[in-house]
Amino acid sequence: MRRGARMALPHAAAVQIPLPDGRGSDWLTCYLTDSLIPRLPHHTMSHQNMDLNPIHDDLAAGDDDNGYATRPARDAADSSSSDNESIETSGDEASEGPVTHRIRIRRRVPGRRLDKYLHGRYSRVSRTTLQRWIREGVVTVNGLPVKPSYEPQQNDRIEIAMPPPPPCELVPEDIPIDVIYEDEWLIAINKQAGIVCHPARATQTGTVANAVAFYAGTLSRSHDPFRPGIIHRLDKNTTGVMLMAKTDEAHWRVSLQFERRTVKKQYFAVCQGRVALDGDLIDKPLAPHPETTQRMILPDVFPPRQAMFKEAVTEYQVEKRYHGFTTVHLFPRTGRTHQLRVHMASIGNPIVGDKLYGGPYVSERDLCGQGSTEPLIEYQALHARRLELVHPILEKPIRIEAPLPRQIRRLVELLEQHRSIEVSAD
Repeated sequence: MRRGARMALPHAAAVQIPLPDGRGSDWLTCYLTDSLIPRLPHHTMSHQNMDLNPIHDDLAAGDDDNGYATRPARDAADSSSSDNESIETSGDEASEGPVTHRIRIRRRVPGRRLDKYLHGRYSRVSRTTLQRWIREGVVTVNGLPVKPSYEPQQNDRIEIAMPPPPPCELVPEDIPIDVIYEDEWLIAINKQAGIVCHPARATQTGTVANAVAFYAGTLSRSHDPFRPGIIHRLDKNTTGVMLMAKTDEAHWRVSLQFERRTVKKQYFAVCQGRVALDGDLIDKPLAPHPETTQRMILPDVFPPRQAMFKEAVTEYQVEKRYHGFTTVHLFPRTGRTHQLRVHMASIGNPIVGDKLYGGPYVSERDLCGQGSTEPLIEYQALHARRLELVHPILEKPIRIEAPLPRQIRRLVELLEQHRSIEVSAD
């Protein structure tokens, strides 16, 4: 075929699309076959009304906590079914209150359930959410509640008090934080136990991200609006150094160092039992537990599915051994969820207080033979002590250290006073 010739396509339709520079005289002519335009009516084949962002299925698109899909969607009043219905809307869609949609069914379609019908009209809302709205009375037919399986009849009037979509911005909160390093590009805090790093859903508050957003004012942007500035994460009850970015450039430059594994991370932990070796490398891949998202597993726990497991490597060095306990320094070479906790448990030395992976609670009476029976620490005795990296803008090495929290300090003090058997591992 000669250059510039048009190839004839079977059942093809020509679509003219204006180029993005906005010049009215410039058009791009595309030839689309029927296989590329599934279920597209012939009368829509023009640049004025062709949908260039087709709707995908719910599983591919994903929904937020309120059921609104994170993809483009058709307008509520799709013209393809206008002969069967009429739609009215009342309320300000820009306001924070619900917007009421009223639909009058002109013709009954046998076998058409209410939930499926509404999902076709409001593709931005998942079918699961629509079913919940129907059961909760957000959707009514002729002023009465119905079941999701109800089949709309001729002249039925459907009313939907559609709630507003969830907020898409992080709400800054005045939560105390311990800032241990700050310049115009980065901020590092000594994270406390009991606080998660960022919201997992739109309505969640009280996280590190909320607190730092209030303190710093401006943080780097992210693909997720609820994770501004977040470069790396710590478990909810792991304390210590957590680094965040104030600018986008600092964010991607530091993230690249994490990706290339040039950032040096050092953790401190108090483990149960006597760690046999003075130091070793634990190379055991990890995967999420098949029955819960709250814990990780090793390949020997369940029949391995290799696609699930990811490389996980931890180096450790014994700091000091005590009667029944060992303090260690941990140097993760990878950053898997719960990596240090699972790896230490895998060698028979779970971290004190880590009940999820077999670590015991320890009280003053357990260590001294007298005193309180209350646990000295009710979470894993694991602390992110040090972070070493190259400054993303100044290009100079920086070291950020966080002091141990009070509970872990007290635990070590009692070990020194009542369980000490040697000076150090050296």
